[in-house]
Amino acid sequence: MIHVEQLSKSFDDLRRGSIVALDSVSFDVQAGEIFGLLGPNGAGKTTCLRMLSTVLQPSAGSATVAGYDVVTQAQDVRTHIGFMSCNTGIYDRMTAWEMVEYFGRLYDIEENKLQERLDRIFTTLQMQDIKDLLGSKMSTGMKQKVSIARTIIHDPPVLIFDEPTSGLDVLVARAVLKTIEALREEGKCIIFSTHIMREVEKLCDRVAVIYKGKILAIGSIPELEEQYHESDMEELFFSLIQEHEDQLAMKAQ
Repeated sequence: MIHVEQLSKSFDDLRRGSIVALDSVSFDVQAGEIFGLLGPNGAGKTTCLRMLSTVLQPSAGSATVAGYDVVTQAQDVRTHIGFMSCNTGIYDRMTAWEMVEYFGRLYDIEENKLQERLDRIFTTLQMQDIKDLLGSKMSTGMKQKVSIARTIIHDPPVLIFDEPTSGLDVLVARAVLKTIEALREEGKCIIFSTHIMREVEKLCDRVAVIYKGKILAIGSIPELEEQYHESDMEELFFSLIQEHEDQLAMKAQ
């Protein structure tokens, strides 16, 4: 469902010159799989996801989503993905129902089908009690539910979650993760970006460790632990980063 080949992104900086945010990244994600992008803040996770969602154009390399090229078939890509970030961006003067309905209409969903889908999603996400609540009155957890609902309203085959639990309390974060698990069971192709080790261990079928724009390792957690002879994922993560830093230091000498 997602194919990424040598994807790179550079930005021009007046003081520092060209900054490489993503450096020749390659991976594939299948339907019914949660693929984790694990890395610290600034590792390149969001840059990668923004290119996959057509917000940014690659400097080099290529990517297809649901069979469509992210550059030459951007509109088709947008139709087949749902993108959710930690920034909920909920409108204060719209109710939960109005907001999700509005996004459904942006995707030209036929009215009868839209109302049926709204009712199903609000029931599944246990949102019926907040359907008439204004965004200005919502708690953080309520806003996050609305954000999930509008992400999936058009029933896209590919879902992209960029740090979706950032800033949430434990109970709300748990509910978000369970929702993402349920979406995998529906056969969705899911990319899940995070810097939280526990989320990767609990949720992801495979994971790519990304740091300073490069993928340092990729595979299932058991595969990575066997490959690097490390039974603790957190220690493996820091070991990979330290090894990369040592290599950079040697090149600089």
